[in-house]
Amino acid sequence: MPAKITISKLRKMKQNGDKIVMLTAYDASFAQVLDQQLVDVILVGDSLGMVMQGHESTVPVTMDDMVYHTKMVSPACHHSLILGDLPFMSYTSTMDAIKNASRLMQEGGAHMVKLEGGESQIENVTQLSRHGVPVCAHLGLQPQSVHKLGGYFVQGRDQKTADKMLDDALVLQDAGADMVLLECVPVTLADKITQALDVPTIGIGAGRVCDGQVLVLQDMLGISTKAPSFSQDFLTGQTGGIAGAVAAYIEGVKSQTFPSDEQCFF
Repeated sequence: MPAKITISKLRKMKQNGDKIVMLTAYDASFAQVLDQQLVDVILVGDSLGMVMQGHESTVPVTMDDMVYHTKMVSPACHHSLILGDLPFMSYTSTMDAIKNASRLMQEGGAHMVKLEGGESQIENVTQLSRHGVPVCAHLGLQPQSVHKLGGYFVQGRDQKTADKMLDDALVLQDAGADMVLLECVPVTLADKITQALDVPTIGIGAGRVCDGQVLVLQDMLGISTKAPSFSQDFLTGQTGGIAGAVAAYIEGVKSQTFPSDEQCFF
C-alpha cells in the first residue's frame, strides 16, 4: 500500500495538479473499503446526522457522536488521512475549539479537524494551528447555519459575497488553515479562490476547478433519499459493487470527468 497521506502530501498534490479524492465514512466497514481503494482523505462528517441518524440537518449532531464515529473509522485507515468535523456549537470559544479538537484527535484518531465559518473563525484557526492541530476551513454553504440561511442555497453569486468569501479564504489561510472546503459555490469563484490559495481547496458543488472533490458516501452510492444535484450515483450499473463504485468515483475525480458541467453552478 502507498505511504500514508499527510498534510504535506496534500500540498504537494495541489502543486503537481494531482486531484485530491475525499469521501465520507462513518464506520469501520466502509472506511476499510475506502482506504483499500486509496481514497486520499476520509471525512467523518457531521452529515452523519442526516444519512445515519435520519435528521433533517446536521444541527442535532453532538460532540460525542463525532468522537464515536471517528473512533469507528480510524482503526480501518492505513493510507487515508482522517478529517473530523467539529459539530454545531462545539467551537463557540477558542477553549471549546481546542478541547473538542483534542477529543477528535486523541479519542477519535482524526488527523485534521474541520470547522465552518469565515473571518469569525480566525482566532480559533490561529490557536488550533499554534497547538499543532491541522485545520480545514469550510466556506460557502455552511450546513450548520441552515436555519439562519433559511435553506440550502448556492453562496457567492453576487460580487459582494464573492469578494467576502475570497477574503475569508485568504485570512483563514494566513491564520493557519491547511485546507479549505468550498460548498455550493459558483465555478468562477471557486476557481478564483483555488488560484489565490497555497493550500488545497476541496469542492462539493463547486466545480472541478478545485484541487479535489468530496461527496457524502451515501450520495455517491445512490442510496440517499435526498441526493443533491451536484452528486452522482457511481454504484448503479457498476459490476464491481461498492469497491468498484469507489474506484469509479476516484477515476472520475482524477480524470476531471466528475463533476460534469451539469453538476456545477455558474
